Amino acid sequence: MSSFWPTEEQDAIREAVGRICADFDDEYWRKTDETGDFPEAFATAMAAGGWLGVAMPEEFGGAGLGLTEAAHVMQVVAESGAGFSGASAIHLNIFGLMPVVKFGTAEQKARHLPRIIAGEDKACFAVTEPNSGLDTSSLETRAEKSGNGYRITGRKIWTTMAQRANKILIIARTTPKDQVAKPMQGLSLFYTDFDRAKIDARPIPKMGRKAVECNMLFIEDLQVPAEDLVGEEGKGFQYLLAGLNPERTLFAVEAVGLGRAALRKAAAYANERVVFGRPIGQNQGVQHPLAKAWAELEAANLMGFKAAALFDQGRECGAEANAAKYLGGEAGFRACEAAVLAHGGMGYAKEYDVERYLREAMIARIAPVSREMILNFIGEKVLGLPKSY
Repeated sequence: MSSFWPTEEQDAIREAVGRICADFDDEYWRKTDETGDFPEAFATAMAAGGWLGVAMPEEFGGAGLGLTEAAHVMQVVAESGAGFSGASAIHLNIFGLMPVVKFGTAEQKARHLPRIIAGEDKACFAVTEPNSGLDTSSLETRAEKSGNGYRITGRKIWTTMAQRANKILIIARTTPKDQVAKPMQGLSLFYTDFDRAKIDARPIPKMGRKAVECNMLFIEDLQVPAEDLVGEEGKGFQYLLAGLNPERTLFAVEAVGLGRAALRKAAAYANERVVFGRPIGQNQGVQHPLAKAWAELEAANLMGFKAAALFDQGRECGAEANAAKYLGGEAGFRACEAAVLAHGGMGYAKEYDVERYLREAMIARIAPVSREMILNFIGEKVLGLPKSY
């Protein structure tokens, strides 16, 4: 198990990423939130620094480091004030294509990984559907054999960055549910071209993170060559599972980073704002909620990096990754809420940024899995209680 603090190399990573983030100030992120413009300059700077490939294999241009190093990168981004607008802009590049890394052919890796690491390809990830939600076994999108490949038809929802993607990682059913022994069988994973003649992507107006859009996809007869199938047909869900724990771990540390950004703003304001002849931070009614938020963030952070360390050592980390995501999401939200309240009326004003942080903090409480499903998992898998759903 790693220690409770970063190594010298990890500290160097945090410092280097922090230098890039320093070029993108509060005004930059405020503007992306208002306009909905993708933070292209930021994503380009992160790609130029080589950070999109931090956890990718060295032979394809990556750094070959682990989930722990990726977590440090993503946390620094969120903590800089970029929040989820910055983190989500590069999140999929960092770990999203791990199914291809782990289960793709040598040809697929050589063809796709260098381009995603360099930021040349823009990918989106299509799993969730309107009628299935978290019940992945009930996916309705179909991939039927067609010539030397497949034809995909169906709908996906909450697909991030589909407006700018030229590639799509998509899971679809290749064998009907009533023809497989277990519900999760018969699902296949594909990494293929995003053909806009066959995929209609419609943005979903949403609460926060306007700069990184989510979409409803309507897919009609998308032609996918056989060589774009990832791994074996029918094992797509199994391949997705390999990426769930890293994703939850990254969400956890990003939420902690966002909470830290909010606390930094709140502490500065509480020191500067004078009411009744004294800084408001001298009042325990302001001071205690912020101190409690700090303690909760630091505890969640330890669980996040414990999960990352376990993953990097090839050990079981499902409970820790899920708990980290739960704790990080909750602590991040409460820190952002405390920051807004510490600002009083000005916390509602966009110029102080904390209202944006609070809106973005909701993301980690909902995605990529609900709080309730995490508690179900822990109840069943850790505590040995009966399955409740």
